[in-house]
Amino acid sequence: MNEYSLTIRDNRTGREYTVPIENGAIRAMALRDIKVDESDFGLLSYDPGFVNTASTKSSITFIDGEKGILRYRGYPIEQIAEKASFLETAYLIIYGKLPNQKELDQWVHDITHHTMLHENVKKFIEGFRYDAHPMGILISTIAALSTFYPEAKKIKDPEIRKLQIQRLIGKTPTIAAFAYRHMLGLPYVYPDNDLSYTGNFLNMMFKMTELKYEPNPVLERALDVLFILHADHEQNCSATAMRVVGSSQADPYSAAAAAAAALYGPLHGGANEMVLRMLNEIGSVRNIPAYIKRVKAGEIRLMGFGHRVYKNYDPRARIIKNIADQVFEVTGRNPLLDIAIELERIALEDEYFVKRKLYPNVDFYSGIIYQAMGLPVEMFPVLFAIGRMPGWLAQWEELLNDPEQRIARPRQLYVGEAKRDFVPIDQRE
Repeated sequence: MNEYSLTIRDNRTGREYTVPIENGAIRAMALRDIKVDESDFGLLSYDPGFVNTASTKSSITFIDGEKGILRYRGYPIEQIAEKASFLETAYLIIYGKLPNQKELDQWVHDITHHTMLHENVKKFIEGFRYDAHPMGILISTIAALSTFYPEAKKIKDPEIRKLQIQRLIGKTPTIAAFAYRHMLGLPYVYPDNDLSYTGNFLNMMFKMTELKYEPNPVLERALDVLFILHADHEQNCSATAMRVVGSSQADPYSAAAAAAAALYGPLHGGANEMVLRMLNEIGSVRNIPAYIKRVKAGEIRLMGFGHRVYKNYDPRARIIKNIADQVFEVTGRNPLLDIAIELERIALEDEYFVKRKLYPNVDFYSGIIYQAMGLPVEMFPVLFAIGRMPGWLAQWEELLNDPEQRIARPRQLYVGEAKRDFVPIDQRE
């Protein structure tokens, strides 16, 4: 008997089945062979939220939640965040290798020269109400790009896919900055090709009357690292949305809009906003013990702690905590930081949280940094989307190149009524 297999005994029939184990998993379709008789459909696995179901094989991101490990294409996130730029990281995630200097220069050039938006896109953004949420604008505008680039529907052409990837990475920060300026009623600022990817984003966000915007190098690097930390995170909600929509062979703009819509939810891209609200609600370090008591009583949740995957300290949170110190040297210390640090200290020492493996995650400190940089909470999920775009596109590209993938179509367990005959309305009770 193959040692890499699972033997299942069906107690209904007494029959045994041998199921191969591959990469620590069994194929769900193997369960269909387990039947009471030939008229039986066979077994299904039931897994709400895909807690223990692998929908794909991927070589992009590795996570060991028990040990707190995150790697992009095999490279530890700590090394990437320290030594790489965001665009270098994007190249790695999408193409599977670190670029040499010539490849990186060409990549940066191509992305930089796809940051400009068609003037009709600007008019499209202007059509939103003055108080429209920037994330709603981003989602809608990304989707609208599919009408500007109809050739994007030719998803089986590698060169056309490559062009759309460059466009989406290049144009997303421009759309984001325009959405921000729209919210404030400020004139839009066009891209400056002399600046870095992140420096140009800061330029489009914050330039006022100066002839040439010069981003603060500390803030520029801090935002670049934050983008790196958000670049990909395995099969999360938004990456899954990208793959599900992409599996229908939709164009990448439509799929990316779906991914951004998934990110919009407070349980995903809006989590750091919830952390800020929590810290503001606590208000002072002296109020933390009372807040912790309410958490233990089940009255409220401790936002920014715990993760579906990580059962250890989120490695991204360690990096962000160090970045926070650098940012606050420039912006001044955010008063919420003292509350956050004390809250973290108590939680890491309290048996209640340690037992439940509730450690700080990436959202715990990122919102404090964004706020210190002058960014409103409405922009937090938008910033997340800029960083995550390369990951979405890498997941999409991997999906299209995987011969095992088919259009996503989960099964269900029907628990509704059995067959019923229609009753005329005058005979209904």
